[in-house]
Amino acid sequence: MADYANETSGLTTSQPKRTTRKWLWIGVPVAIVVILAAVLGGVLGSRAHKNSSSSSSNAAAAGSSPTGEAAASQAASIKQEIGVFPTGTDSQYLLPLYPSTTNTAAYTTPTFHPSNNAALAWPADPFQPSDPSPTSVRSDRPRLIAPAYKWEALSKLITTDPYLKVWNETIFGNASVYYNLPVVQYHLDGGSGILDNAREIKMRVKAFSYVYRMTNDTKWVDRTFKELQNAAGNGTTPFGPDGQDKWNPSHFLDTAEFTAAFAIGYDWLYDAWTDEQKSQIRTSMIFYGLQPGLDAYSTGWWFGNIKGNWNCVSNSGLTMGALAILGDDTSGIAEQILAKSVPNALENCVFAVSSDGTWAETANYWYFGTTGLAEMTSSLMTATGSDFGLLTNNEDLGKTGLYHMYVTGPGSLFAYGDHGPNKFSTTANSMLFWGDQLKHPEYVLFQRDQHDAPEPNSMFWYNPTVSGAFWDGLALDHVFDNNTDQWAAMRSSWTDEDALYVAIKAGTLQGHQTHNDLDLGDFVLDAMGTRWAGELGSGDYLSPGYFNSDDQDAQRWLYYRKRTEGQNTILVNKANQLVKAAPSIKFDSSGTKQDSSTVLQVPSDSTAYFTADLTSGYDNVSSFKRGIRTINGRKQVLLQDDINASGDIMWRMHTNATVAVDGTSATLKIGDKTLQMTILNPPNGVSITTGPAVRFSDDPPLPPDASDQENPGVTVVMINLPAGTYSLQVLFNPQWAGMSASDFKTPPAVAIDDWSLTSHN
Repeated sequence: MADYANETSGLTTSQPKRTTRKWLWIGVPVAIVVILAAVLGGVLGSRAHKNSSSSSSNAAAAGSSPTGEAAASQAASIKQEIGVFPTGTDSQYLLPLYPSTTNTAAYTTPTFHPSNNAALAWPADPFQPSDPSPTSVRSDRPRLIAPAYKWEALSKLITTDPYLKVWNETIFGNASVYYNLPVVQYHLDGGSGILDNAREIKMRVKAFSYVYRMTNDTKWVDRTFKELQNAAGNGTTPFGPDGQDKWNPSHFLDTAEFTAAFAIGYDWLYDAWTDEQKSQIRTSMIFYGLQPGLDAYSTGWWFGNIKGNWNCVSNSGLTMGALAILGDDTSGIAEQILAKSVPNALENCVFAVSSDGTWAETANYWYFGTTGLAEMTSSLMTATGSDFGLLTNNEDLGKTGLYHMYVTGPGSLFAYGDHGPNKFSTTANSMLFWGDQLKHPEYVLFQRDQHDAPEPNSMFWYNPTVSGAFWDGLALDHVFDNNTDQWAAMRSSWTDEDALYVAIKAGTLQGHQTHNDLDLGDFVLDAMGTRWAGELGSGDYLSPGYFNSDDQDAQRWLYYRKRTEGQNTILVNKANQLVKAAPSIKFDSSGTKQDSSTVLQVPSDSTAYFTADLTSGYDNVSSFKRGIRTINGRKQVLLQDDINASGDIMWRMHTNATVAVDGTSATLKIGDKTLQMTILNPPNGVSITTGPAVRFSDDPPLPPDASDQENPGVTVVMINLPAGTYSLQVLFNPQWAGMSASDFKTPPAVAIDDWSLTSHN
């Protein structure tokens, strides 16, 4: 289980009680924000057990399927009757719990039902410029993300859409909690800057501004100004250094997020501010944000050919700040910013999405980058009437929602590499925006059920005409085959929190903004509500040399969590993998799709497999192929390594389980759940061993004055082999309820080169 109070702590020994809880959304308040921030790769351990019965009507819509307004009206009626789909949230991972039922009325093909009914759909934006320009903005306020016509329509939609209703209540509750907290205190976290401060202030400003616009209670205006005044260094307590370094432009993410926070407060509360307050907010935004931003386009490393979250977040914050003050400031700085931010994002930010939809950095950095891109794009659209190509310049942008869905397993994310800082105002709600704008209703349906859905952006990005179930017709397996990424996910269900889930990766070891690990062949395994093989997450970002380079001799690769020994893969001579590796992969699937039911009966011949040639990642290896597959109707998992090495071989897997070894088999226990792992056809003298998740005693030394990240409660399961040629087969048998020993299958020994969909029947 992750220690959510300290996101760099990796894995811990403590296990949560296996209980469900009533639906828990993101706020409630700071503790859950921290939980959201630490959706670590290292989240291993047990999950809550589903204890929900069938709910809602199971009656099919009567008669033939209607169209047009009739279809929209019927979908709205069903939505009102059913309400929020999940019945609760998991107690550890906060993932949605779905009732065991087939609701043929509600759980249908994902779609939008356009409507002209103001109670069911957003009205058209009255601002429709014939020749949009980044510096020509709508005359009414707000301009950013939430234009006035949507605020006017929102109250009626809240009464007819159960998701908007619950989100609205949650935002109010969160705002009330934030209201009573002290203003955010300045805290410089070394090289990581004051990013947590900036994102927490942004989170609060959005909530305060939202509640004011819904209530007209000026206490929220006063509380917003108190927060902004403090962050500008004009409050009752000091906030950072004097001068233009207050928002820490040397770590420009901080500056960008502060600028976005001030832009939202300035714009959303525009009509409530006095002229003096506007002047103060505007002056602070320009001096601490936009002017350093303009300078950064000449000196900032993130400006030139950086395709990742730095480019997206930085361009987004500056764009929002510039749009907010256009027409009020006569210095011309807003126009100068927009002349640089939009084309720069078009060249760089949008291409952080690979050709297969994968985010170029990691699964967690997807949150930061896509939030920045969505806020920038949405702000431009609402303020100027155009996205200026941000939605279309990368034709693969629309695939990134699919990436997020498949990288999310029942045991949280396949969180390879770094997980990043606290998220606070950063969510997965860009899914609502991409789903609406790029016509992917399944993205909207997936994200609206998640615990981070209720926040102000969602209220305006959500398309209430959506209907259906995201899982209806969705394949259980998918491969992402861009050579930078090369990973796949396989599962037994989209809606059963006890489902089997396997994800594995290859891909290049460079080109990830120095956020990756040396992790060719790394995998995670979930079953029975528990993550059995998992990730350790980030190291200490303040460690010497952590981000300096991803070259072979980089100091980054001295830290356990980044070294190959810290991954669920093979070591040869206990050495790191080679950063210039160019693996190749093969993937196949029976193509099983889930239908409308939340209870999927997996066919006995349903399977998928992923193989990778990892030879190029190793010295002292003449050939190495790793393969993983589901067998026996996706109840078991086979992991196989066909390797010829001239050095000592070590197989490694990280787990939170208590491990009892018996020669060539091991029994793993987490809570009341058990997984059996066995070496099939073991070489003579080989056995399973265990050890701590720490650096080897003969590893190269750490940099001077550096210390390594601890991994309390994590056990490394190992298999050691002398140099030679092997086909090492490890079978994982989760001990499913109601499944006897005779129900498990022992697969035949098949060389990875000969694997097929039927090779292990």
